[in-house]
Formats: sequence, structure tokens, C-alpha cells
Amino acid sequence: MLRNALEGLTVIDFTQIGAGPTSTMLMADMGARVIKVEPLEGELGRGLGPGWIGDDSALFHAFNRNKLGVSLNLKTPEGIAVARRLIAGADIVVESMRPGVMERLGLGHEQVCRDHPALIYCSISAYGQTGPYADRAGVDGIVQADSGFMSLIGIEGSEPCKVQAPVVDVMTGYVAVVGILARLAQRNRGGQGGHLDVNLLNAALALQQSSLTSYLADGELPVRAGSAAPYSAPNQAFQTADGWIMVAAYMPDRWRRLCETLGLPALIDDPRFATSPLRVSNREAMVEALTRVFVTRTTDAWLEVLQAADILCARVATYADVVGHPQVAANCMLAEVRHGTLGTIRMPGFPISSAASNSQAMRPAPACGQDTAAVLREAGYGESEIATLREQRVIRCGEAAPATQGQGTP
Repeated sequence: MLRNALEGLTVIDFTQIGAGPTSTMLMADMGARVIKVEPLEGELGRGLGPGWIGDDSALFHAFNRNKLGVSLNLKTPEGIAVARRLIAGADIVVESMRPGVMERLGLGHEQVCRDHPALIYCSISAYGQTGPYADRAGVDGIVQADSGFMSLIGIEGSEPCKVQAPVVDVMTGYVAVVGILARLAQRNRGGQGGHLDVNLLNAALALQQSSLTSYLADGELPVRAGSAAPYSAPNQAFQTADGWIMVAAYMPDRWRRLCETLGLPALIDDPRFATSPLRVSNREAMVEALTRVFVTRTTDAWLEVLQAADILCARVATYADVVGHPQVAANCMLAEVRHGTLGTIRMPGFPISSAASNSQAMRPAPACGQDTAAVLREAGYGESEIATLREQRVIRCGEAAPATQGQGTP
């Protein structure tokens, strides 16, 4: 079972908000011991709302389950010393500081890997560790814009749109885990660790594999077409009597069956619609003809008819629909995380394993500094040393996270 595949590995997590926490959460979901290191006031993601669970943002809970929480002041020599001791006992370090920051702290990959050659060190940034944009900060939306991704989204002539879910952040997190697992495989074959340079720009370009390849092939800029696929038709959402239905019937047999099911047999032999490329070229006329029929019935009625004809279709679902989706329930993809004071927190589960794995208990995202003392004890610190570090404001131990719900400030 993948939920225990990484047991025995320790990950030190110096990341915040989306991309880095996604990568470390996935490793925690697979059984790694992930120690999340935050500043004394907590990471920025705790205060990003609306969307609150207790005093922290839903975003923070979404990306930080199954981790241990350590609160550490890296602006002090003593804090750096604690960090170095934690790293000494780790297999993997993941950091998402701006390039150069970890080096200035004395925690850069060359500085720590010199003493720990088996360490796998993953740096996550907006643009990469080298190059003319290396020093630039960036977040999901900025890179959606800068990578060309936003040029694909929306309707031609409308204002620019972005995907509201942080897809670039999440994709970057998955890319990081792929790289880390590849390094682990190399290390297990007798190699050493090493440095991984993972960035949002590369991940955003990878998301556009097909559309960017098309542009490189013919030099034609993509046209924003709402729900429609640029490479096939019909492959888009159509309005019904009470909502919208997504239909993919661009294959020859399914196009014929769609026309027959809608009572439009004349479209089958219409030269404008003879092939998928022709239907793309004449999309407006095709959509107009199909919509005249789709709006005469409800979405549920069309789903029943089209599915019976083996035509690919789906309701354009809201989140209210998704949480009641029978296949989501069968896959156990809405996991329940039990929190000692907040009760049950529901969120998307672990997506790379069997449904049974998501029924296993998950640890909620840690309060700020929740596990500091326990982790330091395991690293060899005595009680008096921990007390001194706490008095000196080098660490924070076991206090509740700072209140942020009312104002949404970090």
C-alpha cells in the first residue's frame, strides 16, 4: 500500500503556501516523517482566506496534513543551529525560499550536502535557481500569467482569466515528488543524494504540453474558446434547460450517434461537419445547431439519453454536486481528518492509491509549534536546552496558532 511506501524516511519542510507544502504532504501521505518548520508567527499560508477552519485558513489545512509542526526562528544563530541538527537526521530537505536565502542562512544545498552527501535537497521557486529571472518572486497566479497559461483560459474578447484552483502550485508539488523519488531510486542503487531545482514556470509549461507543442508546430496562437477543446469538436459544454452538460463526441462513430440521438441526422453528411478538424473550423455553426436541441431538455434527461448511446458526457458540476458524487464516495476521495478541538475536517484525500487507503486515519495539519519540543527531544536536546531556546524566542512550543479568522491577516 502506497500509504506506507516512504516509512522510515524523514523530510525537513522549509516551505509555505502551496507548491512546497503539496510536495511534502504527498510524502507524508505515503508514510514519510515530515517535520514542517515555520517561523514563530506561523507560515504565510495560515492567514490566507476567506475559507477558515478554526483560526487557520482552509488552504493551510488542505496542504499540511500528516506533518509534525516545529516553530523556529531562523533569524538567530541558535535557530540555524537547531535547523542544521534537524537536517543532519533527515533524508530529504524541501525549501521554497527565494533563491539565495537558504545560502545566506548557511542552510543552502552545497553547505549542508557537504556534510551529508546522501541528503536529497529540493529547492522550489517561481522561476528556477539560475537565469535572468531567478531572483524574482512569484506565486501561482503570476506564473499562470507569465507562462502563457492564462492566454488559454476564458472566452475570446473577455478579460484575462485564471484557473481559480492553484493548479500550477499543485502541479509543481507533484513534479517535486517525482524528482525526489527518482533521486531516492538513484541513491538506493548506490548513488548519493543531490540537488533538485523545481520551479513553477517549468511546471506551468508542462501543463501546456499539447497546446504549446501545437504553437511550436504551426505558429498559430491559441484562441480562447471557453469550455471548448481547441483540437476537437464537439468537445465542450452545452446549455440545457436547467444548466450545462459537457459532451465529447468528436470521434466519427460518436459524432454520428450524437446527431441521431439529437434528431439531427442531416448534420452527419453536412460537409462543414464531416470531420473533427472541419467541426473545429465551423464550431460556431455546429454549436448553434446542437444548442437549439440541448436547451429543450434538462441536464439529467440528456445524461440518461446520451449515456445510453455511449456518448461521453458529464454534468458541469458545482462543488455541491461533487461532494455528493457517487464515484467520489466510492473512491473515498473526500477524506475525513480528525482534529482534537475542531472535530472532523473534510478534504480531498490521497489520489494515487486504492480507495481503502483513504479510509486510514490522517493527522490534521499541526498548530504552530505543536511538535517543537517532541522533535527537539528526538534530536537530542535536553529539557533545559529546550526551555532556554524557548525563553530566547528561538523556538515556539505547543501554543495554539495565532488568531486570523476575523481579519484574514497572516
